Amino acid sequence: MTDKYCLRTEIKKLEVELWDLKVKGTDVIGYNQRFQELALLCVRMFLEESDKIERYVGGLPDMIHESVVASKPKIMQETTKIATKLMDKRIRNFTERQTENKKAR
Repeated sequence: MTDKYCLRTEIKKLEVELWDLKVKGTDVIGYNQRFQELALLCVRMFLEESDKIERYVGGLPDMIHESVVASKPKIMQETTKIATKLMDKRIRNFTERQTENKKAR
Protein backbone atom coordinates (compact mmCIF):
# COMPACT_ATOMS: atom_id res chain seq x y z
CA MET A 1 0.00 0.00 0.00
CA THR A 2 2.74 2.46 0.88
CA ASP A 3 4.53 1.70 -2.39
CA LYS A 4 1.41 2.64 -4.33
CA TYR A 5 0.14 5.65 -2.37
CA CYS A 6 3.16 7.23 -0.64
CA LEU A 7 5.99 9.15 -2.22
CA ARG A 8 9.40 7.55 -1.74
CA THR A 9 10.65 10.73 -0.06
CA GLU A 10 7.82 10.54 2.50
CA ILE A 11 8.59 6.89 3.26
CA LYS A 12 12.26 7.82 3.69
CA LYS A 13 11.30 10.50 6.25
CA LEU A 14 9.23 7.95 8.17
CA GLU A 15 12.10 5.46 8.08
CA VAL A 16 14.46 8.09 9.52
CA GLU A 17 11.92 8.93 12.24
CA LEU A 18 11.61 5.24 13.09
CA TRP A 19 15.36 4.79 13.19
CA ASP A 20 15.77 7.77 15.55
CA LEU A 21 12.69 7.05 17.69
CA LYS A 22 13.35 6.95 21.44
CA VAL A 23 11.19 6.87 24.56
CA LYS A 24 10.59 10.40 25.82
CA GLY A 25 10.94 10.41 29.60
CA THR A 26 8.94 7.45 30.84
CA ASP A 27 6.27 7.45 28.09
CA VAL A 28 6.66 3.86 26.90
CA ILE A 29 2.97 3.74 25.91
CA GLY A 30 3.44 6.66 23.49
CA TYR A 31 6.65 5.09 22.20
CA ASN A 32 4.87 1.75 21.64
CA GLN A 33 2.09 3.43 19.69
CA ARG A 34 4.36 5.51 17.45
CA PHE A 35 6.74 2.60 16.89
CA GLN A 36 3.87 0.37 15.75
CA GLU A 37 2.50 3.06 13.43
CA LEU A 38 5.87 3.62 11.81
CA ALA A 39 6.67 -0.09 11.61
CA LEU A 40 3.45 -0.68 9.67
CA LEU A 41 4.38 2.03 7.18
CA CYS A 42 8.04 1.06 6.89
CA VAL A 43 7.69 -2.69 6.40
CA ARG A 44 10.85 -2.97 4.31
CA MET A 45 13.00 -2.00 7.30
CA PHE A 46 12.29 -5.28 9.07
CA LEU A 47 12.90 -8.49 7.19
CA GLU A 48 12.52 -10.53 10.37
CA GLU A 49 10.59 -10.08 13.63
CA SER A 50 13.95 -10.10 15.43
CA ASP A 51 15.01 -7.01 13.42
CA LYS A 52 11.91 -5.15 14.58
CA ILE A 53 12.49 -6.21 18.20
CA GLU A 54 16.13 -5.09 18.06
CA ARG A 55 15.14 -1.66 16.72
CA TYR A 56 12.38 -1.30 19.32
CA VAL A 57 14.66 -2.22 22.21
CA GLY A 58 17.25 0.23 20.90
CA GLY A 59 14.84 3.09 21.60
CA LEU A 60 14.21 2.13 25.22
CA PRO A 61 15.81 4.06 28.08
CA ASP A 62 18.86 2.58 29.81
CA MET A 63 16.88 1.94 33.00
CA ILE A 64 14.91 -0.89 31.35
CA HIS A 65 16.91 -1.66 28.20
CA GLU A 66 19.10 -4.42 29.64
CA SER A 67 16.19 -6.10 31.44
CA VAL A 68 14.17 -6.29 28.23
CA VAL A 69 17.17 -7.69 26.33
CA ALA A 70 17.83 -10.24 29.10
CA SER A 71 14.26 -11.52 28.88
CA LYS A 72 14.94 -12.56 25.24
CA PRO A 73 11.48 -11.88 23.81
CA LYS A 74 10.66 -13.68 20.58
CA ILE A 75 7.74 -11.62 19.32
CA MET A 76 7.02 -7.90 19.24
CA GLN A 77 3.88 -8.14 21.39
CA GLU A 78 5.84 -9.85 24.16
CA THR A 79 8.59 -7.21 23.89
CA THR A 80 6.24 -4.25 24.29
CA LYS A 81 4.46 -5.97 27.17
CA ILE A 82 7.74 -6.55 29.03
CA ALA A 83 8.94 -2.98 28.43
CA THR A 84 5.64 -1.49 29.60
CA LYS A 85 5.57 -3.67 32.71
CA LEU A 86 9.17 -2.78 33.61
CA MET A 87 8.59 0.94 33.14
CA ASP A 88 5.44 0.81 35.25
CA LYS A 89 7.40 -0.95 37.99
CA ARG A 90 10.19 1.66 37.85
CA ILE A 91 7.69 4.51 38.09
CA ARG A 92 5.85 2.82 40.97
CA ASN A 93 9.12 2.21 42.86
CA PHE A 94 10.21 5.81 42.33
CA THR A 95 6.87 7.13 43.54
CA GLU A 96 6.99 4.90 46.63
CA ARG A 97 10.51 6.12 47.49
CA GLN A 98 9.42 9.73 47.08
CA THR A 99 6.48 9.12 49.41
CA GLU A 100 8.70 7.41 51.99
CA ASN A 101 11.22 10.26 51.87
CA LYS A 102 8.48 12.80 52.49
CA LYS A 103 7.19 10.79 55.45
CA ALA A 104 10.70 10.52 56.91
CA ARG A 105 11.12 14.31 57.00
